[in-house]
Amino acid sequence: MTRKLFILALLAMATTATVHAGGLMTNTNYHIAFDRMFARGASTEIDAAYSNPAGLAWGHEGFQFSLNFQKPWQYRNIEAVTTAGSQKFEGKASAPIVPALFASYKKGNWAFSTMIGIVGSGGFVEYKEGVPMFNMLVQGMLGQMNIAPNSYKIDSEMKGKQYIYGGQVNITRKINDNFSASIGLRANYYDGYYRGHVLANEHAQLGDLTTLALDVDQRGWGFAPIVSFDYHNGPLTIGARYEFRTKIETENKTNTLNAGLGTNLQAMLMQSNPAALQQIATTLGTYTAEYQDGVKTRYDMPSLFVAAVGYEFSPKLRGAVEYHFFDDKHAKMAGNRQKELEHGTHEILAGVEYDINDKFTISCGGQRTDYGLSDNYQKDTSFACDSYSVGCGGAWNINDKMRLNVSYFCTLYSDYNKPASYGSEVYSRTNHVIGVGLDYRF
Repeated sequence: MTRKLFILALLAMATTATVHAGGLMTNTNYHIAFDRMFARGASTEIDAAYSNPAGLAWGHEGFQFSLNFQKPWQYRNIEAVTTAGSQKFEGKASAPIVPALFASYKKGNWAFSTMIGIVGSGGFVEYKEGVPMFNMLVQGMLGQMNIAPNSYKIDSEMKGKQYIYGGQVNITRKINDNFSASIGLRANYYDGYYRGHVLANEHAQLGDLTTLALDVDQRGWGFAPIVSFDYHNGPLTIGARYEFRTKIETENKTNTLNAGLGTNLQAMLMQSNPAALQQIATTLGTYTAEYQDGVKTRYDMPSLFVAAVGYEFSPKLRGAVEYHFFDDKHAKMAGNRQKELEHGTHEILAGVEYDINDKFTISCGGQRTDYGLSDNYQKDTSFACDSYSVGCGGAWNINDKMRLNVSYFCTLYSDYNKPASYGSEVYSRTNHVIGVGLDYRF
């Protein structure tokens, strides 16, 4: 049983998750206006090309463009707590500068728009010392073979990347003086990899005790229809949007997959216990099957419902509230993990912005995210934490055609405490993002 658990733990590395915002598989922060205000579901400006396509019916007549850049930093830490004490495993998750491009054209009752960005996941995570489930299970297995802990060293590292690139197009029609509607389609391209190793080395007699080397690339496509509606009456705007589930099925390109006992240890077992060696080989064959070259895995993006209300309290002061529901329980994940969630993701957002004068605007906002997590969903290699996010920033109207947006937001996560066979594990995360963007219209 210990050997079986050991192999399962090693192979679980292939489910490593990475940084993303919004739902479990979906980003919502593309435009800097979101980062500095959050509630943008009733927007009629250029960011509405994503957040409220129907709202563009009330926007700028003519062309608009927007180029946005964000830089996120995140830490994903695991603290393993045992009766003997605790050990912290630090995971640094990051992404390079993340761009997003928006464009729209409105003439009369019609508007056409597009958005290109990283629409899901979007980052890289690395644990330079591995994670506790690997290290402790290796120690337990070697202990049952009477190999002393001080006679070997564990070398463990894991890392993974997930990006879902998206390109969206929308057609908007103003129905009457108060109502508008939009239909759209987003193409999504998944690009990810999982790489790592776990080695237990003994300098005397046995040499390499255990070995895992994993290098798997995954890629796949998916498409999502999008519909949105908008009601506009004086200072009041009400927006609603529904994104259908995106079915994404990736296919493995397996560069390396090697898991088992070291050569000398295999030889020793061949002489002393060949039945145990055969059991290990059988287990390896069973549990490496899904990581072989060409095997397909599901990484669906869930359907998303958005409802938002925006109100202009005065020519200078505007505010909005918004609700998101990501139907994660009906979006297939690797190993059908979605079934372990208690419910889909609920988000509540609110934000305000104030024009200091014709040149400068300041804003702030907040967001509460509840994922519906459970102990069975959470893993060392893929975990999430409920959170609160706060953001602030401003805009500078450089001239009548050009606006510069800047922002900062951070996410405050609630630690998740999960029971483990050796005690407990505490999952924690931190997240910071700065952004700058330029809007241009003519």
